[in-house]
Amino acid sequence: MMFANVFDGRSVFVTGHTGFKGSWLCMWLHQLGARVTGYALDPPTDPSNFEICGVHDLLESHHVGDLGELDQLREAIDLARPEFLFHLAAQSIVRKSYQVPLETFETNVMGTAHVLDVVRELGRPCNVVCVTSDKCYENREQVWGYREADAMGERDPYGASKGAAELVIRGYRNSYFPPDQLQRHGVKLASGRAGNVLGGGDFTPDALVVDLVKALGSDNPARIRSPEALRPWQHVLQALSGYLTLAERLAGSTDPALMSGWNFGPLPGNELPVREVVEIFLQEWESGSWIDASDAQQPHEAQILRLAIDKALWQLAWRPGWDIHQTLRQTAAWYRAYYQGDIDMRQLSLQQISAYEAAIANPIQPSETTDDAVAW
Repeated sequence: MMFANVFDGRSVFVTGHTGFKGSWLCMWLHQLGARVTGYALDPPTDPSNFEICGVHDLLESHHVGDLGELDQLREAIDLARPEFLFHLAAQSIVRKSYQVPLETFETNVMGTAHVLDVVRELGRPCNVVCVTSDKCYENREQVWGYREADAMGERDPYGASKGAAELVIRGYRNSYFPPDQLQRHGVKLASGRAGNVLGGGDFTPDALVVDLVKALGSDNPARIRSPEALRPWQHVLQALSGYLTLAERLAGSTDPALMSGWNFGPLPGNELPVREVVEIFLQEWESGSWIDASDAQQPHEAQILRLAIDKALWQLAWRPGWDIHQTLRQTAAWYRAYYQGDIDMRQLSLQQISAYEAAIANPIQPSETTDDAVAW
């Protein structure tokens, strides 16, 4: 079992555990033997992966609270005495950020500062992975992937908040958790940058697969905006495997280079325009259609976004396990099972986690090209 020796029996604190990515992370950590404490608001969607898979029953402790409630957050982290902390709680919807910019900045920027300040105040060793987004970079619509040293800050409130969160992380690391003084404070702080994750259990408004599945259930064509927009698509487990690998490396090393920002994305050839992802998903579903519902008045969203993952490939020895076809096949299988209504969805999700672990035991190599991956 991947990572088992690292997390087995360890206390792990997860913010945002009721969300899509957080609930999958909690299931994976539980399968690895970790004692998981979660801190988040109630599930952000109805239905939610957290409730469908009964994630609450897998937790050592479950705290419902806002990141702004410092006393409650401090008490929860203090009680857990975590050896690992994954900060995933966020306002995660780009289009929503235009409607609620203050909430977006408050949650994504000050929420990150609150978590790190509690870690600072408690003064205990901890391996901390803060999750931001691939949209933290200043997007210049370039055809090559953004690297970890590129400038922060997108033009929309969501991307700007994620870039600002990265600056908060850097500020706390330099001021309170400097890697060259690790023996004094014991906190190893890094960030993970990934986005455009796909997978079963996502019911986020405006998410691509969510819109597709809803349309398939109603026998109407899916209304797709910006079909030519290109994104670095990957399964949610692929992003989570990056965060887990990063935490594993932090725990086993004092190398200052690990305490930095890291991109986790797909191999070249899996960065596809929206329309191709839609067509592949409909092929996997074996039915459905779509129409272009782009609106010239819709809020701005970047048209081209690629991530360079060389740093994680070579310095963490992390490898993507599934290509876009495998990602969409597993995603379609999850939703099909859910809507059949007679399948244990937690068990199915754990089976998908095991399948992904098997895939990363024999991963696609960076130099490989297959029928499912077109070089660019």
